[in-house]
Formats: sequence, C-alpha cells, structure tokens
Amino acid sequence: MIAPVVDGAGYDLEDLSVSRAGRRHVVRVIVDADGGINLDAVADVSRAVSAALDAAEDSGGDIVAGEYQLEVSSPGVDRPLTLPRHWRRNVGRLVRVTVRGAGTPSAPQGDRPAGDRQVAGRVIAADDERVVLETETERTELTYPDLGPGRVQIEFSRLDELPDSEDLDDDDDVEDEER
Repeated sequence: MIAPVVDGAGYDLEDLSVSRAGRRHVVRVIVDADGGINLDAVADVSRAVSAALDAAEDSGGDIVAGEYQLEVSSPGVDRPLTLPRHWRRNVGRLVRVTVRGAGTPSAPQGDRPAGDRQVAGRVIAADDERVVLETETERTELTYPDLGPGRVQIEFSRLDELPDSEDLDDDDDVEDEER
C-alpha cells in the first residue's frame, strides 16, 4: 500500500519497517530520488503515506491498527550501496567496497572469503551494469556481481574544493575577533 504512494510521488521506496513501541506501531519509511530528496518532499510523502494508512484503517484494514507514529526520511550516508541507483546517486563520492574474487588468496583476509579485497576509490561513473572507481593507482570498471555493499566515506573537505589561499580574506577573521 505504501510503495504505490511513494512511486506516485516520483520517489523510490528504499526501506520500510513497522515495529511496536508499547501500544503503538512505528512505521519507518525511507525514500530517495535521483538528485536527492529535500525536506519539503519528505513532508509531502509523509502526508500522502499518512492519508493512505488512515484510509486503509477506515476501510477496515488492519495494516497498522490503532495508533501509529510515522517517520519518513531520506537514507543516511551510512546506507550501504547495493543497487545501481545507489551507486549512480553517489557519483563523485569516495567509497569503500569489497571486491569479490580479487587479490591474492594468501593475503590476510580477516572475515572476508579468500580472494576478496577492500577497495577505496571515488565513484567516477555508474550505470545499470557497472561502476567505475578511481583509486589512488588506477581507474577500475567493476560489475555489480563483483561488488559487495559499498559504503560512502565521510570527507570533511576535498583538496580540489578548497579555495586558493589568495581567495581567503584574513580581514574577516580580525573583525570577528574584535567583536
């Protein structure tokens, strides 16, 4: 019942969970879209899902009988990248992923099967069949069956995005200290 409402609003239903919290249910809905989803869109989806849940209850459905708390949000940065659309939406970001069947079997693997290795790289491109990662040493094209779930790595600043030292205005710092 919730998936058609989210799809109709033009978004992807990434996750849905229903749990009990005392006498109430907690309905968690995670939505996303190409280009991300803003707070206004989350509010619109929340209203539409709430109306659908209320209508189902009014028509005698027991999907979420009684009181419920609805939480609608976008996926966090810690969400694993598992589908092609997840990778596509993270082009330009630094990720860490397990590449299956790569590397040397004699290398220490920890909990990973022999031949798997961890790769960190920037997502250069992604389509429905493959991902292009740029590591420190090479640019690699990998198909989804060769990849485990990817994780976006938090970057507080990228060197290519920092302003030139000439662009920094030190006078602003002095004014702030004097106030």
